Amino acid sequence: MNDTIHILLAEDEHTLALIIKDTLDGQGFDVTVANDGEEALRLYVACKPDVLVADVMMPRLDGYELVRRIRKHDRLTPVIFLTARSAVGDVVHGFEMGANDYLKKPFGMQELIVRIKALLGRACTIAPQSSDQTTHQFTIGQYLFDAVVQRLTHVPTGTRAELSYRESEILRRLCLHPSEVVTTQSLLLELWGDDSFFNNKSLHVFITKLRHRLVQDPSLRIVNVRGIGYKLLTSD
Repeated sequence: MNDTIHILLAEDEHTLALIIKDTLDGQGFDVTVANDGEEALRLYVACKPDVLVADVMMPRLDGYELVRRIRKHDRLTPVIFLTARSAVGDVVHGFEMGANDYLKKPFGMQELIVRIKALLGRACTIAPQSSDQTTHQFTIGQYLFDAVVQRLTHVPTGTRAELSYRESEILRRLCLHPSEVVTTQSLLLELWGDDSFFNNKSLHVFITKLRHRLVQDPSLRIVNVRGIGYKLLTSD
């Protein structure tokens, strides 16, 4: 059985791509390099990598669009964005597209290796749970929520909202534990890879978005339990 981890690296800076590939090859990874977004998409379909490491700013197809297209068919393969951008809006947008982690340039190679291994460890524990999870449709007050297609429907009006990957996963976890606290730490570790202050701010942005999604039913609330986490409450 071949346990070698295959990484698809999408990076248009040739020197940086060579450095990353040589370093990861030396650590026992099998690395395939794509020089632009379109090539990365073709190689992704052909190779089915274990991890995608993608630069955000690439010619022909940027990293955001690359991951958006991939997430239409694959919600489990871990994705790490590499970028020089540091604005909160850029980071949040990356997570909305379906990234699991976000590494700012310049970065240390050891940090990249640690994050890859952390994501693979999390993917191995989450994937079987997701495939065995039969409950993916939820009734939440006046809404129907389908976590597989990432859609929230307000039944009285028929209004549909297409959720981002992270919106859907956060809401699914809240629905699986109604009226119970889902800890901030568990959400951050499972969906972001670490519970840093910066990621905590990003999580709050997604919670705010979900509150807006549910605004048509005043009986629904996502409550912040200060210092602990969040819980979904319904009132008759």
